[in-house]
Amino acid sequence: MTEKLTPYERLGGEEGVRRLVNRFYDLMGSEPQWQTPLRSIHPEDLSGSRERLFLFLSGWLGGPDLYVQRFGHPRLRSRHASFPVDDLARDQWMACMVRAMDDVQVPQDVRGDLTAALQRTADFMRNC
Repeated sequence: MTEKLTPYERLGGEEGVRRLVNRFYDLMGSEPQWQTPLRSIHPEDLSGSRERLFLFLSGWLGGPDLYVQRFGHPRLRSRHASFPVDDLARDQWMACMVRAMDDVQVPQDVRGDLTAALQRTADFMRNC
């Protein structure tokens, strides 16, 4: 019997998750279609955002629970409560993430489940 790999492992572990996160923030910071509202609700310096998303995704995808070790429970909605996350911000976040997955060539066997899970999470984050 073969051991089933986690999405974290199927993405390539730490290197794969970092590649995805970095591409996501590179796109968000440079592509005009994601400037407002998505980019505008982030700090000027995206290095902290990059690191937190990497830490969160690592554990969320079945790898090391780095975010919880450093910050405790993610409490995503409460941590994002001070940022206006409407339908447009949610849709821009998803479009940017889908493009990042395309660009870093997330394996197809991971992509469908990951996209669906990210969509549910992004929808849950709406607060206005």
